[in-house]
Amino acid sequence: MLREIAADIPPADFAEARRACQPIMLRGAAAALPVTRAAASIEGLCRYLCHFDSGRTAQAFVGDPAIGGRYAYGEQPDGFNFARETLGLAAALDRIARAAAASDQPSVYCGSLPAEDHLPGFAEANPLPLVPQGVLPRLWIGNASTIACHYDRFDNLACVIAGERRFTLYPPDAIGDLYIGPIDHTMAGQPVSLAATAAPQDPRYPRFAAAQARALTVTLHPGDALYLPKLWWHQVEATAPFNLLMNYWWDDFASGPDSPYTALLLAMTTLAERPPPERAAWRAFFDHYAFRRDGHPLAHLPPERHGILADSRENRGRIRAFVMQLLRGG
Repeated sequence: MLREIAADIPPADFAEARRACQPIMLRGAAAALPVTRAAASIEGLCRYLCHFDSGRTAQAFVGDPAIGGRYAYGEQPDGFNFARETLGLAAALDRIARAAAASDQPSVYCGSLPAEDHLPGFAEANPLPLVPQGVLPRLWIGNASTIACHYDRFDNLACVIAGERRFTLYPPDAIGDLYIGPIDHTMAGQPVSLAATAAPQDPRYPRFAAAQARALTVTLHPGDALYLPKLWWHQVEATAPFNLLMNYWWDDFASGPDSPYTALLLAMTTLAERPPPERAAWRAFFDHYAFRRDGHPLAHLPPERHGILADSRENRGRIRAFVMQLLRGG
């Protein structure tokens, strides 16, 4: 069951709650923001957003009415069922509003617009104390749509401002049952589940039933927020003709410039094709040094003898420098 906590939780308590790395619902967390109040009507919301418009353009998805806003791969694996167009915010809002009023118009979706670039001053006018200081919002605006099941590499607080969003969530370890598509040919940066948007009981994806049995589904109304830990899979359906979501991405536990995803990519190139017994041996080393299921690998020694494995920024820098030297062939 999805955990729900009070929207007025102190930021420090919310930070502690996030350490469980489980999704959290916060009903009404964004209800008092000026942008949410402006979203009482499409016209009012468009006027409010255009007040901050910097004039910058962004890429938009444009879909034929026949796809019903379900942006996905096309019939061929190297294509998609939508077009991409470069639009300014005002033009995009106008087309989204026109499509909301007439079902025979192409749907439009503008995602991941950094507020600081496209709407300077918006973040300051709509502060959300729950997010860490310095983390700025992004906007996702469009008609009714279904965004394919994917994951993020950062922690995510998603706030519905206008319309409704239905989230279907799967835990990170459901990855094998979701039948993930290519990691280098994606719709918007992240690989997606092919099974989650397929027809029910598609014979190509027999293991998907196991993922479905573990799915969590929740609907967010205007003002509601959902915290999604990194790596949780989520399909997002915007069900109203006109929708706006605002989200924040950050990494609660970042300790340096490198990301776990970088390590994953490197591990794929170095380990995936080795014999199974050797992969099992390396798995034991990863468990011991990286995942530390038995605690710190040098816990049997006094801290002053932990050397490069002592937890400090300096030591992380030393390991990084050593890795870079190895990659350069040094």
